[in-house]
Amino acid sequence: MKIDLNGNVIEEQKAVVSVYDHGFLYGMGLFETFRTYGGRPFLLEWHLERLAAGCRELDIRYVPDPDGLQARIRRLLEVNELADAYFRFTVTAGTDILGLPAESYKHPSEILYVKSLPPIDSSVYMNGKPLQLLESRRNSPEGTIRHKSLHYMNNILAKQELRRYPWAAQAEGLLLDAQGFLSEGIVSNLFFVRGGALHTPSAETGLLPGITRRYVMTVGRETGISVSEGLYRWEDLTGADEVFLTNSIQEIIPVTNLFDREGIAHTVGDGTAGPVTAKLLSRYRNPCSG
Repeated sequence: MKIDLNGNVIEEQKAVVSVYDHGFLYGMGLFETFRTYGGRPFLLEWHLERLAAGCRELDIRYVPDPDGLQARIRRLLEVNELADAYFRFTVTAGTDILGLPAESYKHPSEILYVKSLPPIDSSVYMNGKPLQLLESRRNSPEGTIRHKSLHYMNNILAKQELRRYPWAAQAEGLLLDAQGFLSEGIVSNLFFVRGGALHTPSAETGLLPGITRRYVMTVGRETGISVSEGLYRWEDLTGADEVFLTNSIQEIIPVTNLFDREGIAHTVGDGTAGPVTAKLLSRYRNPCSG
C-alpha cells in the first residue's frame, strides 16, 4: 500500500520519521480517522476543525488545508486502486531536541495513511453487537479536553482486558471514568435511548468528543429528538430502550447485549436495532450516499 508522507506518495515500507520526532519521543501529535463515500471524505471539515484546535493547544504550528488534503486523498485512492477506503491523518510535532521543547513546534510532519475498509457484516446494523463492561477506567485527559492524541496506552490496555472475557467475542469494551460514570467505548462513543429521548455521557467523563457523536447529536436535535449529555451509571444502560455506539468507520452500531464483568448478559429492548437508532442511521447515510 502507498501512503502520503508530507505530501509525497511513498511505499509504506519506506516511510520513516526521525527518532527525534516528538511524536515518537513524547507522544506529541494528533490524528483523525475517517472514511470516504464515493471517493469523498465525510465530515472532513469537522475532523480538521478538531485537529486544528488540538494542535493549537499543543502549540504545533499546523494550518489545515482542506482542498489540498482532499487532493491527497483522491491521489491515494487512485494509486492504490481503491474506490473507497479507511484513512488516518496524523500530525506529529516534528523533529526537535532530546528533551522538552523550548518553543513552538514549527515544522510538524503529516502522514496520511490508507487501508481497505474493514469487512462489516451488514446484519450487525439490525442485530447489533455486544458491549462489555470493563474494569479499566478512562484516564483523565492530557489537556482541557481529550484530544485524539498519540497517547493510546489507556485504549490498548482496555483492548487487552477485553480479550480476557471469553463470552465477549465481537464485543466493544466500555470504559467508566474514575467515579464510575459511563464514559465511552475503546474506539467509540456511547448513546442510549429512554422514553424516546437520547442520552450520551458528558465530556466531563474524559471521553473523546467524537465527530460522529457530534453529528448524531446535531441530527437528533434537528429531527425533534431530545438530546442530553450527563453523568450516567451502568444501571442507566440496563434500563434503556435502545443503546448504540458511534465512530467514523462503523457509523452507528446498535448494542443489543450488555455483559457485566461476570459475564451476565442483559438484552437491550427486543434484541434488535430500535426505532431511534434506525432513524439516526438512515439520516447519517443519506448525505454519505448523496
